[in-house]
Amino acid sequence: MKFQENISLARFSSYQIGGPARYFFEAKNIEEIKEALHEAKDKNLKVFILGGGTNLLISDRGFDGLALKPNINFLENKGEKIQAGAGVPVSELLNFTIKKSLSGLEWAGGLPGTVGGAIRGNAGCFKGEIKDSVGNVRSINVKTRKEKKRNFRECGFSYRTSIFKKNDGEEIILSATLLLKKGDAKKIKSEIQKNIEYRKVNHPMEYPSIGSIFKNVATKAVPRVHLASLKDVVKDDPFPIVPAAYLISKAGLKGISLGGAMVSPKHPNFIVNALNATASDVGGLIRLVKEEVKKKFGVELEEEIIEV
Repeated sequence: MKFQENISLARFSSYQIGGPARYFFEAKNIEEIKEALHEAKDKNLKVFILGGGTNLLISDRGFDGLALKPNINFLENKGEKIQAGAGVPVSELLNFTIKKSLSGLEWAGGLPGTVGGAIRGNAGCFKGEIKDSVGNVRSINVKTRKEKKRNFRECGFSYRTSIFKKNDGEEIILSATLLLKKGDAKKIKSEIQKNIEYRKVNHPMEYPSIGSIFKNVATKAVPRVHLASLKDVVKDDPFPIVPAAYLISKAGLKGISLGGAMVSPKHPNFIVNALNATASDVGGLIRLVKEEVKKKFGVELEEEIIEV
């Protein structure tokens, strides 16, 4: 097995930001994943698992180890269940649900990234979350190379996280069983398309980005002195929250920039790559936004993205 060397990670990031990986390997099946992990262990390399690159800020320095990109891409269905490889793009999965007339994932219309990434971060929007459809998840331990199958409860899902995210790179998601329901293909397609169109109108699709930077804020985390003035913007998604975008906007940060990075005027929870931004530019804006929102509302914003 031969790893590629000094490969730019920017080309694998929807941000188009990131330095080189010392080593890079794209694995097409589980055996190749195991072989790559074995060789990385022999070389005493740190391993970074690269998915769809849609929720990830990669350092300008790159990664001094092995960037391993699992590309397990298959879709199968039996009745109301879908077996999906972790490398399947969410858009491809949704087209499959339309073809098979299976309902339950319409909320994900327009969601970027892969099935594995969606499960890792418990992706959600429009009052839906991927956890609502997960039956079980197969993964492999990076150190021991042992496979494991977890049922829904063992996946430790909560708001924008799971046991896989909490374990911080200890495991690679291989595949998942999704539990859906029979529906009408036309209605499923219409709902998916509606959500895609909403994103086109309301999200800054004209610039490279990695989606929402910050998690929305649970109302219980907002100081009472501020909560009364925010009650009109509270959303139930999937529990009572104040949108991070609203807090950022009210802190006067729409359109503010640092280097080539900018807080989107269209959706201020997006920090976009407006002009050849670096990871340092984005990181600086993240810190500034957190400081200003804390000053104004007493709220500590928490990043939804992963930084490497």
